[in-house]
Formats: sequence, structure tokens, C-alpha cells
Amino acid sequence: MPRGRYSLHDPHDHTPLAEEHFHCAPGPSGWRYVSQLTAPSGDHAGSVDLALDELGRPIRLELHAASWQVRGAALEGVTWVRTDPTGTEATEGNAHAHAFTGTSPAFLVATARLLRLTPSGSATRVRLVAFTDPVLAPRTLDQSWALVSRETHATDNGPLIVDAYQVTALDTGEQHAVHLSGDVVLAAPGIELEHLESPPSAFA
Repeated sequence: MPRGRYSLHDPHDHTPLAEEHFHCAPGPSGWRYVSQLTAPSGDHAGSVDLALDELGRPIRLELHAASWQVRGAALEGVTWVRTDPTGTEATEGNAHAHAFTGTSPAFLVATARLLRLTPSGSATRVRLVAFTDPVLAPRTLDQSWALVSRETHATDNGPLIVDAYQVTALDTGEQHAVHLSGDVVLAAPGIELEHLESPPSAFA
């Protein structure tokens, strides 16, 4: 069960946004990721609880940020309920999308798990619903993902397989690289792995 800490920052000006303390693990029904976020001031900034089924589909998502809350799942595309800080108003949403995304590294692992790409030059298109900070506002976006390389690195704990993806935002054409090892993000825009207590889990 990997457990550790990511630091999140603005990918453009590198302003620190939060630290995300996480643990995650594959299970008999898929994969689960749980984290708590801490703002640079030290205040609690939110949480993430994401569970995937064995095919990589989100069977449960619960996000908290700035007293806003989102609960979602894969249902007729993806469906979610967003609740305001007072708890008096809840808005339901639905989109013909494959999965969710957001600032948490969990969503990069989840998208890679959903697509199950093999190293090649071809890209796969995916439609995602992003929940943007600080109020978890939903936005539907299209990306293409390509697994450009898979390398094995020797470590003290055995071989470490690192997948390098090229992710393209189809609305702007902006491209960036994402490096994953199992269920841990090693590097991505705005994300740095600061501490890891145990090796990443390898998906079957």
C-alpha cells in the first residue's frame, strides 16, 4: 500500500497550492485512493476519496474543497452531485464522459488505468469531467493520451517500471508529460512526489 506526500503547485508560476498526504492500494474490486490536503498556511484544504472498479471506471468519488463537496460515479456516462458550503443547495450533473479529473494526482493514475495503453505512437481520446478548485466547479474537457515509453529501472526494492505518457488538451493543443509507476505519479505538471514510504503497487 503506497503511502506518501505530493506537493501541488501552479504549473505556470510555481506558486505552492497544497500538500496532499495519500495512501492507495489495489483491491479485489479495483483500486482506491484516499488523501487529505493541507494548504501552505497549514490549514486543512480538502480531501479526495476515489474508488475504481477492475476496469478503471470510477465507482465512487468524494471530493471536499473550501467547504464544497462533490459525490460522483460512473452512471450513464458520469453523474455527480455538488453541494454548496451551507449544505442547503445540491446540484446534480451528468455528462457523456468516461471519467473524472481534477488537481489530485489520483486522477492521472485513474485515467491511465482506464485507458490501459500499450507503448506506441498512437493516441487515445478521452472525455473527462474536471472539478476545478477552489469551488469544485465542473467542466467537461477532451484529452488525448499516448504511452510513449515504458522503461525498467533497477532499485534496492527490485525493478521499477516507469510509464511516460504524452497528454494533449484537445481544446488548446497544449501538451505535457506524465510519468507514472504503478499507482504513483512520479512527475507531472504541478505535481511533485516529495515522499514515498513503500514502493508503488503494480496493476495486474
